[in-house]
Amino acid sequence: MIIAMIIGLLGGIILGFTFNISYPTEYSFYITMGLLAAIDSILGAARSHLEEKYNNLIFISGFITNALLAGVLAYLGDRLGVPLYYAAILVFGGRLFQNIAVIRRLLIDKYFIKKDSNINKK
Repeated sequence: MIIAMIIGLLGGIILGFTFNISYPTEYSFYITMGLLAAIDSILGAARSHLEEKYNNLIFISGFITNALLAGVLAYLGDRLGVPLYYAAILVFGGRLFQNIAVIRRLLIDKYFIKKDSNINKK
């Protein structure tokens, strides 16, 4: 699962730099908010996979819903003149750091448990 996510991420980066795809600069802010939400969903999926709780339907629905919600908040805030995008930045940014911390802890636990079990076998 994690290998597939890394391969998908690398493939997306390569495609992004290979093809000359452009969009109007007016949309860059909305796309950035959507990307922040999408990255949060991907890290949440990696975390749930490491915790052995991964569900593909939850990942896909969360991915789409979070990206759309972030874009809509940015759009509505832009139209109303209120920086509603701060809500998306705070929520998704906070969850990014939280998910990375949990993923780090889970990987360290798995590494040291594996290392300790190999030492005990000898």
